[in-house]
Amino acid sequence: MGEYAFGQPVRRKEDHRLLTGEGRFTDDHHLPGECHAAMLRSPHAHARVIAIDTKAAGAAPGVLIVLTGADYHADGLGGVPSGSALIKLPGTRPEHAAMVQPPHPAVVVDRVRFVGDTVAVVVAETADAARDALELIEVEYEALPAVTDTAAAARPGAPQVWDDAPGNISFRWSAGDAAAVDAAFARADRIVELDVVNNRVVVGAMETRGAIGDWDPVAGKYTLHTGTQMPHGVRDALADEVFRVPSDRVRVVVADVGGSFGIKNALYPEQVVVLWAARRLGRPVRWVGDRADGFLTDYHARDNVTRGSLALDREGNFLALRVETLANLGAYLAPKGQLSPTSNTPALAGVYRTPEIHVAVTGVFTHTVPTEVYRGAGRPEAIYLVERLVDEAARQTGIDPVELRRRNLVTPAELPFKTALGLTYDSGDFAQTLDTALLRADRKGLPARRDESAGRGKLRGMGLAHYCERVAGGWSEAATLVLGGDGTATVFVGTMSNGQGHETAFAQLVAEQLGLSIDAVEVVQGDTDRIATGHGTGGSASISIAGAAVERASHDIIRQASEIAGDLLEAAVADIEFGDGQFTVIGTDRAVGMTAVTAALGKGGLPASLTGNGFWQPSGPTFPNGCHIAEVEVDPETGVVSIERYTMVHDFGRVLNPPLLEGQLQGGVAQGLGQAGFERVVYDPASGQLLSGSLMDYCLPRADDLPALTLETVATAAPSHPLGMKGCGEAGAAGAPPALINAILDALAPLGVRSLDMPATPERVWRAIQAAGR
Repeated sequence: MGEYAFGQPVRRKEDHRLLTGEGRFTDDHHLPGECHAAMLRSPHAHARVIAIDTKAAGAAPGVLIVLTGADYHADGLGGVPSGSALIKLPGTRPEHAAMVQPPHPAVVVDRVRFVGDTVAVVVAETADAARDALELIEVEYEALPAVTDTAAAARPGAPQVWDDAPGNISFRWSAGDAAAVDAAFARADRIVELDVVNNRVVVGAMETRGAIGDWDPVAGKYTLHTGTQMPHGVRDALADEVFRVPSDRVRVVVADVGGSFGIKNALYPEQVVVLWAARRLGRPVRWVGDRADGFLTDYHARDNVTRGSLALDREGNFLALRVETLANLGAYLAPKGQLSPTSNTPALAGVYRTPEIHVAVTGVFTHTVPTEVYRGAGRPEAIYLVERLVDEAARQTGIDPVELRRRNLVTPAELPFKTALGLTYDSGDFAQTLDTALLRADRKGLPARRDESAGRGKLRGMGLAHYCERVAGGWSEAATLVLGGDGTATVFVGTMSNGQGHETAFAQLVAEQLGLSIDAVEVVQGDTDRIATGHGTGGSASISIAGAAVERASHDIIRQASEIAGDLLEAAVADIEFGDGQFTVIGTDRAVGMTAVTAALGKGGLPASLTGNGFWQPSGPTFPNGCHIAEVEVDPETGVVSIERYTMVHDFGRVLNPPLLEGQLQGGVAQGLGQAGFERVVYDPASGQLLSGSLMDYCLPRADDLPALTLETVATAAPSHPLGMKGCGEAGAAGAPPALINAILDALAPLGVRSLDMPATPERVWRAIQAAGR
């Protein structure tokens, strides 16, 4: 086994650059002659724009141009793409496959629909001059009634966000067999119902959003420097939807990205504005948002209200699951705004053999920031409901929550197992994962720890969440690998790192395949002119899909290099085998290394370099799964929750680099616990103003809020993947919220507390305790 083989803890290549301040983020990039844009944001959640006076702003020192929605409309620009087709799962009725997709101009023409909607743009010589000029723009508004609450938006008489979306409904969508579910409920011995709120969150990536636009009038080409997970997707949206030019007339360049988690993968209005303004002025235009602006305008996430009903027989076997969800889409349908509440609902099957499932989702508009995909993109929402519902069923039936899960787990003998929402699980040992997690969490020792806590006046509880995700099956990736005569290799791949360690992972794959040093491998991402195609990063799929493409590109290089090695060894290619960096004549000790092959390049008529191409189109998704167990202590006098222990046992198939995996899980768990225990976007229901608009008002978890994490792998290889990998990026965020809330409810059970919504802040916990005591 080489030092770069699967499972080896190779140190991250990118860390020295990032930790010594040599990283290159959007704000670090500068173009000659650039000027600065500032956006005038709406102070109203809903209002008509009666008039805009920009004369004073246009005459202000340093101002180059002031642009409004009227200018945008006059220039004939398209808007930000509004959603995509609703996915069809087994049982989806055709009439539920349509939705209202309103226009989303980068600058509003006549009506604002959330606090933060862009009303005008100032471009000036300096950022300060642009911001100062914003104060001189006079806008006359006619304020209109607004609605921000998810459930309230669907009630009769609610203020309308869009005239052509009656009842504020963008879409109604369903999947599964409704008749079969109804029949199962009719014969059930027990029906358990639970209403849950999946709270709206701000992502709060370390790097705020930014965009620098440039226009080449000779080539007629736009160039955008920005932070995104999906450079090619942003390019295509700009070319196809906004400027309506061939895609080769738009270039998107991405350097380092300081966090994204889904929120930066789609097009934003500001990315359109800087390119539009650059074309208007003939100069590069930059915009870098600050944290306050990010709270107002970055796409938010989650925000749905769900009722789940579980039918059981008298032995506690699950018969059917019925789910009804209201999903808050915000004021506009974001480019992937419909994806989270619909296409990842198959996660409702979980690790259980529930025979029948039906899910119905209604997407509603509100006067709030649009919602987008965020780490897990619907899977955390589904898993939260199911695992909360299973614990509620355990309470109502009196069956131990672990035992209830055991009775309903899909077993290895049942694989491949087809779920009621159309997935076919192909691997996993869910019982082993559960048993290992219980052992590592020391569930047997919980009574003693409860007693110790009680002696200090505290309540202790344990909660678990068992999940199975569907990832990495919906798209393809290609990779190109160039091996030079100097023994270095360059990987060109269409994904885009935003902190995961792609430079290390892809370089490790190539180094292991070709027998090179990892330092000899360069990874190129984030330039649509240098990389022809790419889906981009998302869905826990970068290493599992793009990694498979890189592996195939490596094999293509080995095939070509074997021909050169055959010439050097004076042997037929069929007699050459390659391993551990050596080409060997089968059955002999005659061998040459990869370095000898690369040294021959450019000589004797050989090309100066070798180019290998790889492509991977999955035949279906992979199914990472795991079990999270949280243990908490609650102070009943104050409602303060302390997360004492946290265990996660997971199955991600073959693991390439354990430290990279651990970093993904640590971050994901922190985000999941953050949503469950600390974070919540709050709008004033009367005015639509964002009340949690800064880090003084919105509580992101800090390091001292979280315990040390116990992370352990129990792996089963993915049979459908050439490297046996499953994907890991979203699992931490998927399992943490139900594990934490279940643990808190377990602690509060002796006081009679039965229900608690996220986030479990001290005030909410204290109020739940007081209400139960009345």
